[in-house]
Amino acid sequence: MTPDADAPVETVWQGRFITAKTQGRWEYVARARGIRAAVIVAIDDEDHLLLVEQYRVPLGRACLELPAGLIGDEEDGETVETAAARELEEETGYRAGRIESLGEYFSSPGMVSESFTLVRAHVLTRIGDGGGVEGEGITVHRVPRSDVPQFVADCRARGMAIDVKLLLVLGQSLLG
Repeated sequence: MTPDADAPVETVWQGRFITAKTQGRWEYVARARGIRAAVIVAIDDEDHLLLVEQYRVPLGRACLELPAGLIGDEEDGETVETAAARELEEETGYRAGRIESLGEYFSSPGMVSESFTLVRAHVLTRIGDGGGVEGEGITVHRVPRSDVPQFVADCRARGMAIDVKLLLVLGQSLLG
């Protein structure tokens, strides 16, 4: 354990969704109000992976991602499964018959305390177009799993950012 582990945590700034903090020599960002995130792996019965493309202000460009969303940002006590099902429908237009938790993960632990729960959406039914709520401008991509590495490479070549969580589905193709 580092000497900073026992240092007091100080809030430098807090907004509606994030908080900037210091603890000893460390500076980091946390989610405000204990809000967490759910990230959804959705593969339909024809072995297509659902991906979303969305402009991300911090990156200044569109980003290719797994569908995801915040848990409890609008409703206290919301479960991971409820939030994941809601976000999947909003973003992709698909409803899951079952949501399975695959565990909690940390995206950038040296800089952000945020974690996300990875879930697998099973028994998908298309109920709409998706695209998110007003102002999100989400584009849905339904990609055969065998084509995902080339699809990601093509998106990257066009200047799109690629979310680190896509390493989950790219692993074997990157490691040869």
